[in-house]
Amino acid sequence: MFRQYKLKDYNIRLLLWLAVVSVLGILLVGSADASLRSRQIMGVLLGAGVMLVLSFIDYSWILHFSWIIYGANIAMLLWVRFMGHSSHGATRWIQIGSSFAFQPVELSKVLLTIFFAFYFMKHENELSRPTVILRSLLLIGLPLALILLQPDLKNTLTITFLFALLYYAAGLSYRIVIPVVLLAAILGTVFMVIVTQPDQTLIQPYQKKRIMAFLEPDNPDYTDDTLQQNNSVIAIGSGMLSGKGLNNSNVSSANKGNFVSQVETDFIFSVAGEELGFFGTVTIICLLLLIVLECLHTGRRAKDLSGRLICTGMASIVSIQSFINIGVATRILPNTGTPLPFISYGLTSIVSLFIGMGLVLNVGLQNRIRPLKNPYGRNREKEDA
Repeated sequence: MFRQYKLKDYNIRLLLWLAVVSVLGILLVGSADASLRSRQIMGVLLGAGVMLVLSFIDYSWILHFSWIIYGANIAMLLWVRFMGHSSHGATRWIQIGSSFAFQPVELSKVLLTIFFAFYFMKHENELSRPTVILRSLLLIGLPLALILLQPDLKNTLTITFLFALLYYAAGLSYRIVIPVVLLAAILGTVFMVIVTQPDQTLIQPYQKKRIMAFLEPDNPDYTDDTLQQNNSVIAIGSGMLSGKGLNNSNVSSANKGNFVSQVETDFIFSVAGEELGFFGTVTIICLLLLIVLECLHTGRRAKDLSGRLICTGMASIVSIQSFINIGVATRILPNTGTPLPFISYGLTSIVSLFIGMGLVLNVGLQNRIRPLKNPYGRNREKEDA
C-alpha cells in the first residue's frame, strides 16, 4: 500500500500550478459571492489533504480494487436515480444533512478513469478484439445511461469523450479508430438534424432551446437563452487588459450588477475576464494548460500502461471541462453548465479533481528505470525516458 519514495521524484511543478490556480479560484469565488469564500477554502484544503495522502499510496495497489470502485460508482448513480435530490428539473445530487449536497457524477469521472486504467491494462494485447470492445462499451454504457437519465446530457458527452480518449491512449488500432470517428461524425450530424425539428422528442425542451439559441442567436424566440452568454461576453470584454479589480463595487459589472447568473460556478470565467482582464484570463488558461501538460508528461514516463492511462484521464478531464466552461462563457459553445477546474465553486468537483491529481503524483513517484511486470498481462521492460 504505502511505499518508500524519494522526495526528489515528487512533482513540485504540478503542486505549484495547482496551488496557484486554486488560490485564484478562492479569490474569484470570494469576489463573486463572499459568503462562499470559506467553503471554497475548505474544499481546497480538504482536496489538497486527500491528494497528498493518495500521492504516497501505490496506485497499483488501488487498481486491485477496480471492480469495487466500479460497483461503488454504479451504486452512487443508482442512489441518485431513485433517492437523489432534485433541483431545477434535474436529479443529480445526494443530500447529506441539511446544508451539503454531493454530486456523484463529478467523482464518477475519476472513478471511471481508475477502472478503465485497470481494465485496459488487463486486456492490453486484445483491445481491438470485438469481444473486448463490446464488453468495454457495456461497462461504460451503464453509467452513461444512469447519468443521461438524471438528465445530464453534458456530463454524458464529457464521459463519452473521456472513455474514447482512454481507449485511444491504451493502444486501440487505427483500423478501429478511423471508422469509429467517421461513424461518430455521421451520428452527430443525424443528431443535430433530429433535435432541430419542431416535434423532436430525443432531448429535453430546455436542451433544444439552448442548442437553437446557439444556432440562431438573433431569433427573438430564444432571447432569454442568449442573454446570459451575451452578457458574459460583454463582461469579459469590459475587463480589457488589466481588469476592473477583484471585489470592485461597480454596479454596471456583470458580477455586482447581476447581469450574469451563476457567476461563482458555470460563468466564473466571466468574473475573471471582467475583474482580472485579458492578462488574468490568459494566466488561468496557461495554468490549466500547464497542469494538463504535467499530467501528460508524467503519463509518458509512467512505469506501465495503467499509470499512463490515469494521467491521460486526468489530463482529459481538466482539458475537456476547461474547454466547455470557457467556450460557453465566450459563446463559442451552446450554454451548458460545467465547472472550470480548480476555479469554479463546487466542493465535489474540487475534491474529485484533487483525488485524481494525487494518483498522478504517485504515478510520477514511480517513474524509474527498472524491469516492470504487468500484473494483468505480459512482462514489459520500461525505461524512464
